[in-house]
Amino acid sequence: MEMLAGALSLILQPCYDISQNWWIAILLFTIIVKILLLPMSLWCQKNSIVMVQMMPDLYRIKIKYFGDREAIGEKQNDMYKEKHYHPMLSLVPLAVQILILFGLVDVIHGITDYGAPGTEFLGLIPIEDGGISWVMPILAGLSAVLMGYAQNRIHPLQKEQSTTEKNMTNGLSIALSFFLGIFVAAGMAFYWICSNLTSIVVQVICNVMIKPKKYIDYEELESTRSEFEALEALSERSAWWKRDPLAKREKQDYKRFFDIVGKHIVFYSESNGFYKYYAGTIDWLLTHSSVCIHYITGDPNDQIFDRAKRQPRILPYYIGEKKLITLMMKMDADVVVLTLEDLENYYIKRSYIRKDIEYVFMPHHMTSMHLMSQKGAYDHYDTVLCVGPHQIKELRRAEELYSTAPKNLVECGYSLLDEEISAYETVAKKCNDRPQILIAPSWQEDCLLDLCPDEVIRPLLGKGFRVIVRPHPEYVKRRGPKWEALQARFSDIDDSELHFEKDFSSNASIFESDVLITDWSSVFCEFAFTTLKPCVFIDTPMKISNPDYEELGIMPTDLLWRKQVGISFEPNDLGSLGSQVQSLITDQVVWSEKIKDVRDEFIFNQSKGAETAGEYLLSRMIIKQESRKEEMTDAR
Repeated sequence: MEMLAGALSLILQPCYDISQNWWIAILLFTIIVKILLLPMSLWCQKNSIVMVQMMPDLYRIKIKYFGDREAIGEKQNDMYKEKHYHPMLSLVPLAVQILILFGLVDVIHGITDYGAPGTEFLGLIPIEDGGISWVMPILAGLSAVLMGYAQNRIHPLQKEQSTTEKNMTNGLSIALSFFLGIFVAAGMAFYWICSNLTSIVVQVICNVMIKPKKYIDYEELESTRSEFEALEALSERSAWWKRDPLAKREKQDYKRFFDIVGKHIVFYSESNGFYKYYAGTIDWLLTHSSVCIHYITGDPNDQIFDRAKRQPRILPYYIGEKKLITLMMKMDADVVVLTLEDLENYYIKRSYIRKDIEYVFMPHHMTSMHLMSQKGAYDHYDTVLCVGPHQIKELRRAEELYSTAPKNLVECGYSLLDEEISAYETVAKKCNDRPQILIAPSWQEDCLLDLCPDEVIRPLLGKGFRVIVRPHPEYVKRRGPKWEALQARFSDIDDSELHFEKDFSSNASIFESDVLITDWSSVFCEFAFTTLKPCVFIDTPMKISNPDYEELGIMPTDLLWRKQVGISFEPNDLGSLGSQVQSLITDQVVWSEKIKDVRDEFIFNQSKGAETAGEYLLSRMIIKQESRKEEMTDAR
């Protein structure tokens, strides 16, 4: 320290000789030190830029291995080594500044010990001398606040850190500055204040000499950060003091899932409503094989838990969104079946534990795969169980157009439609005393109930119909006041003529009606192809998930079928709706034949959808088991 103090005196003394004022001398000393240390600052600048350059890849690692701290840490360290990045370099300037500060102790004492005029305040220590000297720790803390504010906006690494990281960095700097200001002499505190403030100027100089924008792709950085932040938002928990009543159950199910070795097939359901798409296939597998069905659901009240009580070969697991991300990345099974689109594109990833899993997409609609689905929604599936030839044609065209890997496309059919047709044909038809018209629109913004509910309902009243308005449950949940206001406007109409349906547990009103009126809801497929009765389509603004759908050059069935199974109206031209609906009822036999022809053309394996899907899945499980046995034999 004596040697360091001697070296620092060689800089400070000439500064005093020039200025004849120790405060100005300390300021000049600080500026000279910053200039001497500029090469180190530029070195740290380069290191910070390297870190920011790596951030998009680091975010991708955190997304891919979300929840797996061990894997994230391992991949992160590998990247640091590859890029020659040193995390501790950011602390070097601070360490040097503290070293200089301690070196100044002897220098300041050498100045003040002799009581030279003008040096009295220079040697005061707040914790010992008190009084006016307490202004120094306050000014030191304020200088750190100002430095932190500036660095958050101009330092290439610090401005890209999270709010928590910025607060920790700035909080440490402010606390350290204030702490030092209390326990060191005013002259040393003044040096620290000058050092904090000149650090801002040094950073500006570094940004001019090594421009961050020249080396950093900020657009890519923002894109990956947004994706990761959205992922983190999904996993946010309630306040720590509020106990999650499902946490223990979820933890037990998560552990139980991984405790079972040799899982052959896993189904994943986002919520209770998706079980119906799997039901027929699961029943077929339980009847025609001895396989255990592992069923993951995000709904703690999913009906699968009651079903499992009656069928011991169904093993259900409740897994919430956060745990699901980790579970899917650690998946170990032969076949995984999902109705989830965009596998790998967003939060749900393919397993990184086992690469030979066959991921199978189970359709939850009969319409096209390129209008209502995001572009590339099925690219990471190995197999798609297709409802009809239109889906095969669309998926093959997309593979050709975008040069993606070919998938195994199975001519499957649609088991849910089979079940509905069977139920419709076997139950006794309800004999309505008058024609029944069902209004069942979608729930997205600008749907029928938003744009023209009165214009649709009024032309049907007084025509001898019974009109039923059945909103989508999501519409009631999201726009309850609008739904209540609609009912209030028609409260004077007798329920026998106009009924607002509030119980969505049954589909009776759908299959008992003579005509369906909808907008862009896919309910028209189930109605028309089950009952062979016509539909009326209101051309509200079309919901398009893939704005590039026209690139395929194939008309989506969502548009084609509107012309084949019913008639369309513009929302502002509904005056003749009542008479046109009467025409559809009068010509119901003709419409029935037309709709049956469309169904026969577009739906594979009618009445055998579940059987076809079950046979395929079972065959794939058997093939994978035999392949594993061969590998074990070869290994021996």
